[in-house]
Amino acid sequence: MASPATRGLVLGIARSVARPTLPAMGLRAQLPVLQGACRPYITVVQYDRSEVLAKLEEYHATVMSANWADYLHLVYNVPFWEAELEKLTGIVQPYLHEPSVGAKFSEVQEMMDVLYQCEDVRDHINELAELATRASGFMGTGFAAGEKLENMDDHAKLAAETYDKILAKHPNFKPKIEQTVGHGLAVLRQKHKFKFGSMHRYFF
Repeated sequence: MASPATRGLVLGIARSVARPTLPAMGLRAQLPVLQGACRPYITVVQYDRSEVLAKLEEYHATVMSANWADYLHLVYNVPFWEAELEKLTGIVQPYLHEPSVGAKFSEVQEMMDVLYQCEDVRDHINELAELATRASGFMGTGFAAGEKLENMDDHAKLAAETYDKILAKHPNFKPKIEQTVGHGLAVLRQKHKFKFGSMHRYFF
């Protein structure tokens, strides 16, 4: 049986081997430094008036120069435009009281409203044209024809009325309205005869 002095010596050696003192002391000394270095980084990016106007002009030019009649282009780009508009809405707030900035931002908002309206109407017109094509059968021969839409006149009339309303409400965006809804009505009129305001603009 070991004496108490021997047991104390063995326990002291075991503690010194299992838990070195120098590295532990070094780690504890570095912990407050590491905790102090891990600070959250929060910043607010501020733009001056000229930068905000430049961003609005660039955004307006990008959306206006796009082909609104190309549905695939809109599918790819509208989510990015919406995200950028949300960002612009935030940075423009300090300058909304200024006439130039406020007017430009209102124009951007109206542009997006017109885009959404034209996109919705053109999508519906495309669906109507697709149904009319299927109803004519294979290559227009009547073979394997699909079901014909019975109230095509009502849909065409409603689309033409919506076209006139958008033109009356947003005259400054007439070229983009013609590019989407006007051209869509002209395509639909090749498949189903009806009248709308500017049908002769497309030589029908």
